[in-house]
Amino acid sequence: MAKAVRIHETGGPDALRLEEVDVGEPGPGEVRLRHVAVGLNYADTYFRNGTYPVPLPAGMGVEAAGVVQAVGEGVTQVSVGDRVTYTGFLNTLGAYSTERLIAAAPLIQLPESIGFETAAAMTMRGLTSAYLMRRIHPFKAGDTLLLHAAAGGVGLIVSQWARLLGINVIGTVSTDQKAEVARAHGCTHTINYSHEDVAARVRELTDGRGADVVFDSVGKTTFMASLDALKRRGLMVCVGTASGPIDGFNPNLLAMKGSLYLTRPALADYIADPREKAELAAEVFGHVAAGRIRIDIHQHYALEDAAQAHRDLESRKTTGSSIFVV
Repeated sequence: MAKAVRIHETGGPDALRLEEVDVGEPGPGEVRLRHVAVGLNYADTYFRNGTYPVPLPAGMGVEAAGVVQAVGEGVTQVSVGDRVTYTGFLNTLGAYSTERLIAAAPLIQLPESIGFETAAAMTMRGLTSAYLMRRIHPFKAGDTLLLHAAAGGVGLIVSQWARLLGINVIGTVSTDQKAEVARAHGCTHTINYSHEDVAARVRELTDGRGADVVFDSVGKTTFMASLDALKRRGLMVCVGTASGPIDGFNPNLLAMKGSLYLTRPALADYIADPREKAELAAEVFGHVAAGRIRIDIHQHYALEDAAQAHRDLESRKTTGSSIFVV
């Protein structure tokens, strides 16, 4: 029997249960996949606590890497024995498992140069970083990017990618330890938001001009500071809401603060086209394989420790990427 972490009701980390499941054989368009490593993402907590509602009971997790064990009728893009990775949203929910059935469509062939643990730690974060750096804004050398959660999984990849492009990155962090991690991965400057005024410090570091772009994955508690840190006609990119949703926003605020631009992208819309997903995956895998971007896995968990993993994630104890080793 395979094992899977599931929820029967929404709630805190203790809602997560490790259960035995009968996987069965793949149907048309499906594969049976044996996981080697599973990604842990902040978005997983949204499924668990009900922010992203799904029919219950439900599996957890949307990202993993492993080996194809069997293929169903009509599957031609992968074969038994192939090394693959995947990420998605509702179509890949259920990654916290030792083995599963999954549609073949989201699967990405894994280059031999990328290990399973690295893949599980970087597929969602890497593709997110890829669309942020290559699709959201025409970055050029000398631009200034304000990057919240700079010591997180996406933050560390974005910082390294930005350094390759000659972008000045100002990263926000919650501790001095995280500041050291962020600077080691490409941040030009760091701001400890626990005791520094983010917007004022950005203005100081940019001679009063402000940042060209903000990547804000924190949400409620950083939203206003992010707007105040932008230059005139700058771009605010809401990537996530780790501190809670942004409520009651008046668009006139954008005009009052300098004719700012605001977008709230989702990874699903940048990997919906198979060709675009392949392009983004090839670019980020290429950077990692060549050593231009390194993936730091700072936390390893077993599936039975899923509740603790979520506690660590929500208390901001983690840096870099976190995975489950199956």
